Amino acid sequence: MKKIFIIAAAALMLTACGSSYKDGTYEGRSEIREGNEGGYGDGYGVVKLTIKDNTITACEYKTYQTDGTLKDEEYGKQNGEIANADFYNKAQRPVKACDQYAADLVANGKLDAVDAVSGATITYDEFREAVKDALRQAK
Repeated sequence: MKKIFIIAAAALMLTACGSSYKDGTYEGRSEIREGNEGGYGDGYGVVKLTIKDNTITACEYKTYQTDGTLKDEEYGKQNGEIANADFYNKAQRPVKACDQYAADLVANGKLDAVDAVSGATITYDEFREAVKDALRQAK
């Protein structure tokens, strides 16, 4: 029952914004960004949204380096090794935030209800931009 309520509430939130979306899967992408001092955050984000009955039912979000390399558990390593634990941990914060942003969007049903994760604000900005791009396509 709780799951049905959450899905119904998400549908209501999307419709309340005055937007109607076509069912389907849409891919949005952010612009390529330059990161912070020290090289954190260079790249772009790609989101894949699935919409059914005016509700975002699934969201996948990944970030990439400017050369197209996926930012994953290797991001922040040097030559495959963790040479600097502080650097690696800072680099991994936004990688881990990707799943949280995607889950929050599905759970809340609207982009404005997704909060930024500390240490992952560039990734958050890329996420918002990519979602808006995907939703534009879904109209």
